[in-house]
Amino acid sequence: MDRPYSIKISRVLISRYSRNRNLSDMEEGMMKNTFILLSILAIAVLVSGTSSTASGLENKGEELFKQHCSVCHPDGGNIVNPQQTLHKKVREANGVKTASDIVKKMRNPGQGMTQFDEKTIPDKYAKEIAGYILKTF
Repeated sequence: MDRPYSIKISRVLISRYSRNRNLSDMEEGMMKNTFILLSILAIAVLVSGTSSTASGLENKGEELFKQHCSVCHPDGGNIVNPQQTLHKKVREANGVKTASDIVKKMRNPGQGMTQFDEKTIPDKYAKEIAGYILKTF
């Protein structure tokens, strides 16, 4: 009589082991799928972060221009001296052809223009504004 009881216990244990083993296989599959999904998500975030960083810098130049310059230079014009606009033809006629030239003008402007020192607008941001001016006007 002992034997049939021990066979039943063995069958129950084997059955439980099989179910647990199958569950482990399922869990393993789910873990692989989760890993793949997270990897794809991470790559997508990195790729989108790169493109948004590039456009973010362009937007930063525009944002800074609007904050610091557009009051006197709406649409690239000049409300103080209408002959000294930011438009390419006028800039280049006055020797202002590069981003560096624009930053120099911001640091040491002529009469009527506010001086923007490095404390007010750090070089990094001044270059972004200059880039925006060159690209836009």
